[in-house]
Amino acid sequence: MTSVATSSHQAALKQRQHENKLTKRIMREAGTAIVDYNMIEDGDKVMVCLSGGKDSYSMLDILLTLQKRAPIHFDIIAVNLDQKQPGFPAHVLPDYLTELGVPFHIENQDTYSIVKRLIPEGKTTCSLCSRLRRGILYRVASELGATKIALGHHRDDILATFFLNLFYAAKLKSMPPKLVSDDGRHTVIRPLAYIAEKDLIAYSELKQFPIIPCNLCGSQENLKRQEVARMIAAWEKESPKKVWNTFKALSSIAPSHLMDRNLFDFAGLRPTGVADENGDKAFDAETFADAVDTPDADADADVVQGAASHDDRHNTPSSQRADTPAAGTLTAGNPSRARTIRIQSL
Repeated sequence: MTSVATSSHQAALKQRQHENKLTKRIMREAGTAIVDYNMIEDGDKVMVCLSGGKDSYSMLDILLTLQKRAPIHFDIIAVNLDQKQPGFPAHVLPDYLTELGVPFHIENQDTYSIVKRLIPEGKTTCSLCSRLRRGILYRVASELGATKIALGHHRDDILATFFLNLFYAAKLKSMPPKLVSDDGRHTVIRPLAYIAEKDLIAYSELKQFPIIPCNLCGSQENLKRQEVARMIAAWEKESPKKVWNTFKALSSIAPSHLMDRNLFDFAGLRPTGVADENGDKAFDAETFADAVDTPDADADADVVQGAASHDDRHNTPSSQRADTPAAGTLTAGNPSRARTIRIQSL
């Protein structure tokens, strides 16, 4: 074998290893998120909202893979809302889903005309469009008998929403991985909650999904969201651990050390005479275990390890989580007494 051929072979091998690592990481993170929040249960019918973007395509692909490996039975139906935007390639999703053999429903509703009629030219249409879309999808979920509505929001979306609420609404609030819908009738899940956007970009390129452009409506994305996205991207480049630590802080809340009187009874607080590790330490210097970043020798190698491990991300060693299924498992029913299966690596 010539040196050129050897070099080419090694490059191809390295690329395959990179792709395998990426796929395993994405499946592991999705499986772990599903288990942590008991997103999918035996007998569920999951309505996967498919827009034609990288995130929703990835979510469908991941759920189809996990469906084959799980010890529980759940059905998947893909749903797309065709909002009659000019230039929307209406054939792309039906062709793709038919080839996959996935049950699907295309809901045709001309929300584009409604939004254009009500929103002045040049103004952002996203808010009204989102409300209209949400109402339609809730109705469709009821008509299809779906028990879960799966949305394709990822880690970066959750972080961006947190910072938008923090900076512009004075609230500590984000997108939860699982919540009942605002009409009180549906359970909304976000299986991609633990996955970084850059991994989804790479996964989408690997899978070569037939992406539909997201700018057909002509509306500019919310400028504040763009600003926050740039901030997160800059942090990611400068200090990946800073981003992951912010993310894991969302699941490690200390109400007694914040200022919300609805979450903690400050008015009724009295000394008990019993030492409490979580009590006020007055003038003690703060120490932060994760304050220093470790050099990222192999950015792909595991930026997720990138967050160390999933258990580390939640501040709880695996050995202390005896009542929690192993990371990367799907469960049937209550996780504390469920039969489980480890999500096998691809």
